[in-house]
Amino acid sequence: MIGLLILAQNNLGKGMIEAVEHTFGRRPPQLEVLGVDYSQTPEQLENTIERYLNKVDLGEGVLILADIYGATHTNVACRRLQRGHIELITGVNLPMLLRVLNYRNLGMDDLIDKALSGGCGGIVCAAGSPDIKEAGK
Repeated sequence: MIGLLILAQNNLGKGMIEAVEHTFGRRPPQLEVLGVDYSQTPEQLENTIERYLNKVDLGEGVLILADIYGATHTNVACRRLQRGHIELITGVNLPMLLRVLNYRNLGMDDLIDKALSGGCGGIVCAAGSPDIKEAGK
């Protein structure tokens, strides 16, 4: 099973884990969250990310889901990437995370496809949805 590491600002990742625990009734294995500690230097952050990667990687790789691309924590995580073994997707949202948790036994490339489709598919403008009727009709 592919391990998962969430990198996110402060309590964003923690909140996602709480939602996952509510949805599944438990915390899935090989799932960790690293809330960004703004007091850490990039070198310290890199060491922390490395520790977390080692914790969740049991041999089949790790998918890192992060909040935003280009921030210090994702720039540091990019240094650890290994095509097909340690991958990074940014723009994490709850639909993406739930989709990934349901398909972690796929290969990395297929899991990435599921993450991207889950993340994009979870973005809906409710007023434009065919399930929503106009008010008063």
